[in-house]
Amino acid sequence: MIQKSFVLLEGVRSRTEHQIWQQGIHSWASFSQTKKITGISPARKSHYDRQLAIARSRLYAMDSSYFTDVLPAGETWRLYDFFHDDCVFLDIETTGYYGDITVIGVYDGNETKTLVKGINLDHGTFARAIEGAKMLVTFNGRSFDVPVINRYFHGSIPSVPHLDLRFALKKLGYDGGLKKIEQSLGIRRRKEVEGMTGEDAVLLWNLYKESGNPGYLDRIVQYNEEDIVNLKPIADFAYRELSKQMQERMRVQNAQ
Repeated sequence: MIQKSFVLLEGVRSRTEHQIWQQGIHSWASFSQTKKITGISPARKSHYDRQLAIARSRLYAMDSSYFTDVLPAGETWRLYDFFHDDCVFLDIETTGYYGDITVIGVYDGNETKTLVKGINLDHGTFARAIEGAKMLVTFNGRSFDVPVINRYFHGSIPSVPHLDLRFALKKLGYDGGLKKIEQSLGIRRRKEVEGMTGEDAVLLWNLYKESGNPGYLDRIVQYNEEDIVNLKPIADFAYRELSKQMQERMRVQNAQ
């Protein structure tokens, strides 16, 4: 979907993008090949052609960081299909106090990595866990996980596009927390952690610290793993449905 997008161009918002689609221009290539576009001056058209040439070059060089600043945050989902093999799905647990992390879970679509406070939760281990990531996927991570991690490690999140599924799903009419949305989509959790909440993870951490019983920590890790692993099918769903919406908008614009 990214190569059908024009909101990454300077000064172009959804209304102008729709006007471009309405003229039958549905790709960067067709934009560049079209000599005259209604509503865009020749000088502006030349400027946009240069911007798209840069975007295409950066895209095929797998330089996802380029799109962090040029693509509106609410449209980051459009990059997911191109970079989905290099995504990192991330979630944290805390002591209940802002900035005090107990567990960070990282999932690359194949395997999970768990960083635990007092065991392997340090800057170097975290950096290696997310090394090579071209895109970050979270649920409510913009408001919570990312700022907390950056505070904890003094700014360790790489400058790559961030798909926050909370806002992507809201575009599709899904509201509420992650567990509620999982249920709506028919995603089930392991019996051991089914029904657990973030508050339960805080309680289990306190019990673990007081007793030293590793069983409490195991439950937190299992809970966190469910969080990160389930983000992938949810991201797949969100991208698929938002793509359908976008294709439908193109069809409607062409019919007008």
